[in-house]
Amino acid sequence: MSETREGGCLCGKVRFRASGAPKWTAHCHCNSCRKFTGAMFATYAGYETGAVTQLGASPVRHHSSEGVTRSFCGECGTPVSYESARWPGEVHLLVCAFDDPNAFEPEVHVFWAERVPWLRIADDLPKFDSVPSEQ
Repeated sequence: MSETREGGCLCGKVRFRASGAPKWTAHCHCNSCRKFTGAMFATYAGYETGAVTQLGASPVRHHSSEGVTRSFCGECGTPVSYESARWPGEVHLLVCAFDDPNAFEPEVHVFWAERVPWLRIADDLPKFDSVPSEQ
């Protein structure tokens, strides 16, 4: 049986289900992800678009920059996902929007060069100034 994880927003109106294991899980330190989440970095799990099903209300989709769509709950504002023309056919779900974020173990840090310099990270994960496929 395939691994299935569910998640959603703070108020519960937006709900989703992701089927199967994610393609990858990463911490993103880019400025736009920090602005979107209001956090020092964002942690995403990347899934094929077809592996994600909307269960509750549809999130609001905001085209934040050329080729980028970020989704969030229109009621409570919880950020839910990131999609980009750079990675067609993928949706990147915020790990902390899942009901059990502990089920996801990050594999890498991306956009490390954009990190907040006073944040101290003590893990041994690989750190890339962009994404590994672009190195």
